[in-house]
Amino acid sequence: MPRSKKFRRARLIVIVLVMLLVAGAGYGGYRGVAAVRASFPEVDGSVKVAGLSAPVDVKRDANGIPQLYADTSADLFRAQGYVQAQDRFWEMDVRRHITAGRLSEMFGDGQVETDSFIRTMGWRQVAQKEYDTQLSADTKKNLQAYADGVNAWLAEHPGGQSASLEYTLLGVVNSGYKPEQWTPVDSVAWLKAMAWNLSGNLQEEIDRSLLAQDFSPEKIAELYPEYPYARNGTIVKTGTVVGDSYRPADGSSQAGAGTTAQGAAATKAMLKDVTDRIDAMPQMLGRQGQGIGSNSWVVAGTHTTTGKPLLANDPHLGPGLPSVWYQMGLHCRTVSPTCQYDVSGFTFAGMPGVVIGHNKDIAWGFTNLGADVTDLFLEKVTGPDTYQVDGKDVKFELRKETIKVAGGEDRTITVRTTQTGAPLISDQSTEQQNVGKYAPNGSAAPDRSTSGYGVALQWTALSPGKTMDAVFELDRAKNWEEFRAAAKDFAVPAQNLIFADSKDIGYQAPGNIPIRGKGDGSNPAPGWDSAYQWKGSVPFSALPYSINPSSGYIVTANQAVVDPSYKYLLTKDWEYGTRAKEITDQIESKLKNNGKISPDDMQEMQLDNTSILAKTLVPLLLKVPIDDPYVREAQDLLKDWNYHQDADSAAAAYYNGVWRQLLSLSFGQKFPADLRAKGNCLLVRQQADPTKPDTGTSAPIVTECGTRDPGKAQPDGGDRWTEVVRQQLEKPDSSWWTYIDSQHHEQKGLDHLLAEAMKNARQDLTALLSKDVSTWSWGRLHKLTLREQTMGTDDSSLASGAVHRLLNRGPYRLSGGSAAVDAAGWNAAAGYEVDWIPSMRMVVDLSDLDASRWVNVGGASGHAFHPNYNDQTDLWLKGKLLTWAYSPDAVEKATKNKLVLTTG
Repeated sequence: MPRSKKFRRARLIVIVLVMLLVAGAGYGGYRGVAAVRASFPEVDGSVKVAGLSAPVDVKRDANGIPQLYADTSADLFRAQGYVQAQDRFWEMDVRRHITAGRLSEMFGDGQVETDSFIRTMGWRQVAQKEYDTQLSADTKKNLQAYADGVNAWLAEHPGGQSASLEYTLLGVVNSGYKPEQWTPVDSVAWLKAMAWNLSGNLQEEIDRSLLAQDFSPEKIAELYPEYPYARNGTIVKTGTVVGDSYRPADGSSQAGAGTTAQGAAATKAMLKDVTDRIDAMPQMLGRQGQGIGSNSWVVAGTHTTTGKPLLANDPHLGPGLPSVWYQMGLHCRTVSPTCQYDVSGFTFAGMPGVVIGHNKDIAWGFTNLGADVTDLFLEKVTGPDTYQVDGKDVKFELRKETIKVAGGEDRTITVRTTQTGAPLISDQSTEQQNVGKYAPNGSAAPDRSTSGYGVALQWTALSPGKTMDAVFELDRAKNWEEFRAAAKDFAVPAQNLIFADSKDIGYQAPGNIPIRGKGDGSNPAPGWDSAYQWKGSVPFSALPYSINPSSGYIVTANQAVVDPSYKYLLTKDWEYGTRAKEITDQIESKLKNNGKISPDDMQEMQLDNTSILAKTLVPLLLKVPIDDPYVREAQDLLKDWNYHQDADSAAAAYYNGVWRQLLSLSFGQKFPADLRAKGNCLLVRQQADPTKPDTGTSAPIVTECGTRDPGKAQPDGGDRWTEVVRQQLEKPDSSWWTYIDSQHHEQKGLDHLLAEAMKNARQDLTALLSKDVSTWSWGRLHKLTLREQTMGTDDSSLASGAVHRLLNRGPYRLSGGSAAVDAAGWNAAAGYEVDWIPSMRMVVDLSDLDASRWVNVGGASGHAFHPNYNDQTDLWLKGKLLTWAYSPDAVEKATKNKLVLTTG
């Protein structure tokens, strides 16, 4: 639907308003942004908050990080809601509109398709069921107290007045918008967004099916190689499952002791449509699924300089402002049955409790387990409300969803859900959308009559769970047993949980992980065959864990948890363990050379930007004879390079330029256009038309442009591609090394391709940087822009270039790389821009919690001109961490501002 004249006119007014603010900031300095200061929170004095039973102290340090002190749990979470609303209510409001599929109510018709997709999945309905049927009474009380605190703040800012600059901009476009009261379900629903972005191999299912247009199963297998178990290892040594009980096999001691054919040939048009819908989803946590990594590791006290365990964590998520994380301390003045919390760490604005951090007894961290918890099912749709299973028609469950559109007409969609609870995600814009143009191969596949094939999404997060219970249970856990009890309730997203207390270190794999009937989740499954339906979940008692392993440390960095001997299938799409192996090697080296690991060592390891594949690839590049002195000048940069991807390194810039060109020549040229980035136009050999006779002549070379969103394009150069290339380098005559050169000639062989990649990289970097290689640096290519995430893109919502100039920060020059421990990820198919990062870093010292360290990529405040909007960014860029005050004395010493919330 085209945007209404009213919205277009109002959007122009917003742009003019923003330009005036920008001009004011430029010419009037402080006065130019004085108008937005009214939204800044009160941080000193006292404020009445309705519902409190006693005063709550809010102590903020120089970075605006609040530490809350209360006498009851209810007061503590009511205060948390109030304080987070002070700093982040706009972000919280947008987030709940995302998870409810109601962005169109704020931003107009540009968000209808996004809302349709989320309404089809039913995130809000699932969250409501969780609240109604799954969560404990204590959790519900905490959620309600939090909501009451948010609403106490909202009562002081009716209709969003003086709430933030964004509400001022929104008011010009959508003057009728007024924020609703916060509800407990608004908080629970955010877990669905978190689960979506960490939900496993959905994109891999689609990509493998699209690749099947042009490649045999054997060639596709080369692009998804087996995990290198022997080289990169697993998180735990694979134990045994007896009955449904897991028994570790890694020297653990007790706590306290120290493909289917149908899916592979699935319709290109149908899958591309689903991919486009997924790409349109808001990326509040970064791109969805595999490829997003994280690091965590824990070292036992016997191996540390402090004599107690050390724990490090740095989750990798999409960059943006406000920061994904919100640092906070939640302290009961006296821990008792009526006030059970003394915890500090990283929270999500809009959700009570602490997600990652420590209390006085234990510390914990997360990385994505990567379990395959999503499956696409091809459904034989036989009518508006029926589909086929085992040769018989069965009825969809139907529901209507009305999407209200600011400045436009309401839109109504019909959501069709299978009897297994899987929504038909190919039905989004119309009530009866035909999908699929060609039947999948295989004699078991039914014909395509009537409506053709639909695509349904089976996902564990669409079943109500108890993850919100788990958050509070973690926050108050005192030991390994209570930590594991909390992990049992952590249903989605499935995470690697690491643990430490003063004596023990441990690991637990939690999560709702499906048991499949037939199939392995690699490709879309035939929904018409009930044998492929899920048969329950892996019992928690059977999930891998480790306590006090004989190695004295545990590393999780998205590598395989266990080897294939494990009883249950967790996934076939692990990350490939490059970062995990590097961290493990560093720990082993430090233990061998120094004997002990210090907190400084833990922090230093987080900044390791070594390119592991470069150690293999660079010697091959240096052996290639280069006659052109112009190219040889760049090749010489690689001599004596230490493989560190420092921001100021010219060699790192050239190496990554060559890496990008290598991937394009060997793989990108051969990939279907719907896997390559939009605007990425390449010379390719035109595919033969199978309906016409073979003339025996070579097909012509043509220019073909990619169609995929750049953030999802392939080959992206991540950890999987390092393994693909590593294996193919052992085959100098591999067909992947055949390519079309710049003269439109077909060339074969690894040496020729490496020479071409070096030539192309020299030209690319000359165009992007300069002709003089001495001026090159990796950071000039590898830039990070922290973009305000809630206002949409330049083509939707309130966004414009002027809005982004007002709210964004950067660009910043970064070290690191996609498969490095310092994982500043970039998509080689799209360019060099950083698109995922260590979203925070922390090192917890169990010998002295006040000696722990943390940093956020941005800051505490969600207000664009507030001093704490991105005051931690420079520290984060330099790899520095802030002191993490925890004890009452340390917090008091660090306090810069104190606000007392009093009874209303």
